[in-house]
Amino acid sequence: MLFIGIDPGQSGGLAGIDELGLVVTTLKMPETEQDLLNALRDFREHANHGYVRAVLERVSAGVFGANRRMGVTSAFTFGRGVGALRMALTAAEIPFDEVAPVKWQTAMMCRTRGDKNISKRRAQQLFPQVKVTHAIADCLLLAEYCRREERVRRGAA
Repeated sequence: MLFIGIDPGQSGGLAGIDELGLVVTTLKMPETEQDLLNALRDFREHANHGYVRAVLERVSAGVFGANRRMGVTSAFTFGRGVGALRMALTAAEIPFDEVAPVKWQTAMMCRTRGDKNISKRRAQQLFPQVKVTHAIADCLLLAEYCRREERVRRGAA
């Protein structure tokens, strides 16, 4: 099993963890659509075509950071990137859920209110074997959120 967390945007990233919560891989957000698709295909390969699930952070294009508005060009670029993520996940045949920041941050006990240092500290607590950076902190936490949600799903099934 492989659980993928995706923090969209140019400063975001992707992380994969296994069913035991061990980090398999992390990477900054790929620069091109083809690189993104290749990265997600690599995630699928790493799982040996077994169970893979992803969580993509659902974010609003209107708000960027701590209550600052995005400009038109930034919002367009960001929305285009999120669309590319959704399509790449679909093309790589990786099922995914989108989850609002308030939901996953509450579950992971790291409500940031825009302060990335909070999620970075929480990710470092949960994954001490990894050098956590701002680029991968949220995606690590999203991957762990995905893993925990799957355990709840399977327990209910």
